[in-house]
Amino acid sequence: MSDLLNSVSQGAGDPPVPQSPAAVSSAAWLRFKRNRPALASAWYLAALLLAILAWPLALKVAGGGFAQTHDPNWLSDGQFLPPGSLHWFGTDVHGRDVFSRVLFGAQISLLVGLVGTLVSLVIGVLWGAVAGYAGGRLDGFLMRTVDVLYSLPSVIFVIVLITTLGELMKHAPLVAHSPALAKQIRVLLLFVGLGAISWLTMARIVRGQVLSLRTRAFVEASRVLGARPWRILTRHILPNIFGVVITYLALTMPAIILYESFLSFLGLGVEPPMASWGTLIAEGVGQINPLRVYWWLILFPGGVLVTTLLALNFLGDGLRDAWDVKAR
Repeated sequence: MSDLLNSVSQGAGDPPVPQSPAAVSSAAWLRFKRNRPALASAWYLAALLLAILAWPLALKVAGGGFAQTHDPNWLSDGQFLPPGSLHWFGTDVHGRDVFSRVLFGAQISLLVGLVGTLVSLVIGVLWGAVAGYAGGRLDGFLMRTVDVLYSLPSVIFVIVLITTLGELMKHAPLVAHSPALAKQIRVLLLFVGLGAISWLTMARIVRGQVLSLRTRAFVEASRVLGARPWRILTRHILPNIFGVVITYLALTMPAIILYESFLSFLGLGVEPPMASWGTLIAEGVGQINPLRVYWWLILFPGGVLVTTLLALNFLGDGLRDAWDVKAR
């Protein structure tokens, strides 16, 4: 009713009254709360993040036998124990607590996804926005660079990058005498490789959106009034593609987590005793035999991975709908 009264009071030809950032954020939050799958996904991800952060602190506070039993790297004689009151997710081939390993492995899996998403946001948005707004030769050069990188198979590119640089790092004097440092460098190379391929599609999407917006009346009016290109991009064009960016970011993070899990599953990502969801699933698959299937070694890591990917997708859809400029 208030929107109808505002439209009547403004008149048919008057422009809408601009809303403050606080009002826009409040309206977006109200729309987001009405999206039950997205809201439930947000609560699930918040609970998962809280468990990831709180579980190491709980082990330190508890101390004693409890901390030792649930240490993700503690080797014991209780191999292949099924889920119970002591080990909620059971134990693996070395008697290690699967619940702790799932939570500690989530740190690496989610961190890889977060780093790749931030790289996609920063490089992809800037690259595509500059190419779309500048046009001409600069646009051609920037997008041909994207085309060249796109022609490389992404998974093979990451595998070659990790294996080549990893072998070179192994012969470095400092790394050769420190296995722990070599494993950390391998994880860093995984971050670099996945981040290097995560921004290409974002750049193309942003460029296409900027090309369609740069000739609109409100952009031309800002240009006539003397606004600089950077101000036009940040104040007028980028806010109008926020929904598209959020949507693709929501798809980028699950894709990167899946890439990491796939590479770790193949033994090209995180190395034991470090754990990620991919290495845990690989360890569970390795224990399948005709005599017995230790189902909890696959069900729990795979279940957490699948539910997290679904939650991220639902969350992205909810954020897209909430921040859609056309809905305001």
